[in-house]
Amino acid sequence: MTQRYSKITGWGKYVPSRVLTNADLEKMVDTSDEWIVARTGIRERHVVGPGETNTTMSVAASRQALDVAGLMPKDVDLIIVATSSPDHFLPSVASEVQYQLGAECPAFTLTAGCTGFVYALATAHQFIATGAYNRVLVIGSEVISMFINWEDRNTCVLFGDGAGAVVMEASSQPTGVQSFVLGSDGSGGKYLKVRGGGCAYPISHEMIEDKAMYIEMNGRKVFKFATRVMGEATLQALDKAGLTLDDIDLLIPHQANLRIIQLAARHLGLPMEKVFVNLDRYGNTSAASIPIALVEALEQGRIREGMNICMVGFGGGLTWAATVVRWGQPAEPVEWPLVWRFAPTSHKVSMAAAKVRLHARQLADIASYRASSLLLPLYTFAGLRKPKNKND
Repeated sequence: MTQRYSKITGWGKYVPSRVLTNADLEKMVDTSDEWIVARTGIRERHVVGPGETNTTMSVAASRQALDVAGLMPKDVDLIIVATSSPDHFLPSVASEVQYQLGAECPAFTLTAGCTGFVYALATAHQFIATGAYNRVLVIGSEVISMFINWEDRNTCVLFGDGAGAVVMEASSQPTGVQSFVLGSDGSGGKYLKVRGGGCAYPISHEMIEDKAMYIEMNGRKVFKFATRVMGEATLQALDKAGLTLDDIDLLIPHQANLRIIQLAARHLGLPMEKVFVNLDRYGNTSAASIPIALVEALEQGRIREGMNICMVGFGGGLTWAATVVRWGQPAEPVEWPLVWRFAPTSHKVSMAAAKVRLHARQLADIASYRASSLLLPLYTFAGLRKPKNKND
């Protein structure tokens, strides 16, 4: 049986036209543009306006992706939507997208926090690799602004809304998804959570008064988790693909915080020139973060035929995921499964050394308190207030 591969053939994105700047937030909570940029790297974010929903954004991004792929909605065999902010508990946002697109295929929603898009990409790859489907539409879409307490300065500065989509098609060439790594540690779920609205804490006057329908986050814990797992997941995905850090042409990380991205790149020994960053204009769009960044990287010419792209993220759960994608047609018609199954000794030595360097850099940051204190990116109740004078 011929090996089947999953190639990305179409892509698209949608962000609301309404922009919320740091200057706007200064009028809403006790914060400042200087503090937000210094601690997060975010300058503005997009939030939905009247008539905009998770479904409408998903459909808009999907139509772009289908146009790029040269397909009609009826050509799609499966739709997967990654989101933590659906329009309704029932029906599934994926079914609504399927209907509004005019597609005639199964559809389901996948929830894995900010990691959702990579989880969905891996799932779509499996459906294609096994021969179950030939064309899968994968969407990451979030309306996080609906779950933000705009009086909570610890979280309201971080998030934005948007959607990104890709079309994945079966290919006989060794291209597309080369490997993926998925992970979850439920013991850390309490660090990034919406307590109310579900079966455990149903909607009630008490829940509303408790403001339990909003995102709550322990910034310090999430920061430490993210800076550790981003580098480790990247190396694991590369190892499974039979590649090394030198083979990576572009890293597209989850766009949560500039300092997390910078630390992850530093731990890997990867120059920032090989890392794509756009969170200054969008903030953290959760499951939409990586696909939006992917589309922008393509629009800017940062991704070209034959490149190796690594996408890596972390999110609520706590979850993490990474995938290596070979863009377009491979430079050489080599069966990549042989590459990673029978990796040469030089590759194994290189990856072992990379892991040692990663852990050494992580330990060095911990020892110097950079990761836990000096580089803490999220506000604490004591740390956010604007200084009264230069000596504060």
